[in-house]
Amino acid sequence: MADNKMTISDLKKIVDSFVDERDWKKFHSPKNLAMALSIETSELMELFQWLDLEQAKEIMKSGEVREDALDEIADIFIYLLAFCNTNKIDISDALMKKMKKNIKKYPVDKFKGHF
Repeated sequence: MADNKMTISDLKKIVDSFVDERDWKKFHSPKNLAMALSIETSELMELFQWLDLEQAKEIMKSGEVREDALDEIADIFIYLLAFCNTNKIDISDALMKKMKKNIKKYPVDKFKGHF
């Protein structure tokens, strides 16, 4: 399914149904979900450990590491959506609020092309 075919709401419902069917909501505290997010992010980072920039770019073109990265990204997103479901967070609203802050914090005329 393509990104332009699914809404965030659709994805949140899929995750919520998966969790609900397994009676896992009792384990989905903010602490547990935040820890799970951190662990999955670390697993994504581990795929690139010790690689230089060109090697990292190359392995993301195709192959086993790319497939592993896709799995880790999905795990991260699943836990992020579960965190939002558990804590009644509208992720689109949160993202837009943060982007407004980022636009003020990092004006184009001062940050274009560098950090």
